[in-house]
Amino acid sequence: MEQAVAECVSLLGAVTERDWEGVRAGRLEWSCRETAVHIAEDLIAYAGQLAGREQDGYSPFELSLEEGTDNAGAVRVIGAMGVLLAAAVRTTPRDVRAFHPYPFRSANRDGFAAMGVAEVLLHTHDICEGLGLSYEPAPELCDFVLTRLFPHVQPGPTPWPTLLWATGRGELPGRAPVTGWRWNNNLVIGTERLTLEGVTPAAADDLSTVGDGGFEWIEGGPVEGTRVGAGLIHKQYEDGVHRPEWGMYVLVRREDGRALGAMGFHGVPDEAGRVEIGYDLVEGARGHGYATEALRTLSAWALARDEARTVVAMVERGNLPSQNVLARAGFTQVPAEDPEHLAYELRESREG
Repeated sequence: MEQAVAECVSLLGAVTERDWEGVRAGRLEWSCRETAVHIAEDLIAYAGQLAGREQDGYSPFELSLEEGTDNAGAVRVIGAMGVLLAAAVRTTPRDVRAFHPYPFRSANRDGFAAMGVAEVLLHTHDICEGLGLSYEPAPELCDFVLTRLFPHVQPGPTPWPTLLWATGRGELPGRAPVTGWRWNNNLVIGTERLTLEGVTPAAADDLSTVGDGGFEWIEGGPVEGTRVGAGLIHKQYEDGVHRPEWGMYVLVRREDGRALGAMGFHGVPDEAGRVEIGYDLVEGARGHGYATEALRTLSAWALARDEARTVVAMVERGNLPSQNVLARAGFTQVPAEDPEHLAYELRESREG
């Protein structure tokens, strides 16, 4: 956040004597001046969402510059609002989510930071395009945005052209132009004792190696199954077939914010509406009903989607605890093609 704002302020601060009012910002309908003010507005709005823990809408305030504020003053305000958003991100606990409409009506501190960076990068580009300036932000900033807000976008050769293409501002060889877009904050699903937090490509990449994915785990976690699953999620992202709702969720215990395990889908439902689910728990979390609770909730979520009719699970024949979890969650054993595994499924209810 701080790096993105610093680059913006440095670049725009050098051209404040130019006419910003009478020049359109790239492909936008706004002038360069209006776009600069919009950057500041978004930064303080996001800070307000986090600081106020807003749950049902935007915090009821607006930013307005004093009459007579010149371009240099507008740039100073961008810098100040960037500091405030960075402070809000830094001081907000990781489990806090605040309202943002796209697409699941909430975002955590990581999401608001990524949205703030996106606003700065993209609108600095728009202003520079209008003023005829060259601008290319640091690749790590673009990657930060893409791996948190654009999980459905296959990475391109380099992150900046990919971000411009994904937001309708540029072209990529072999890809159709983008005419409409929205970013995608991760989905969070609650149960009685748990929060199921959708794993972003950034978190999946970290989890697939030796990282914690940004979660605080109980002792012994994350386990190998979580790391393998995270690696598959990141591979789907790289291949351009990842659909975040049908990905991995980390199971976070509400009482202490500690991660216990992971649960997720192997991909999107097939043409018959079948989708496979898998899960694992850190050993210290087993025997408390967490897996059953999460499986009931995530399966119900899946079957409420139009594209899913059956949730399928495969379990090793000798894994009695997992078989018991599936039975308690309402799954029924069905014939399995693999002799080393048992197959279970849960179908949508057609009553009524």
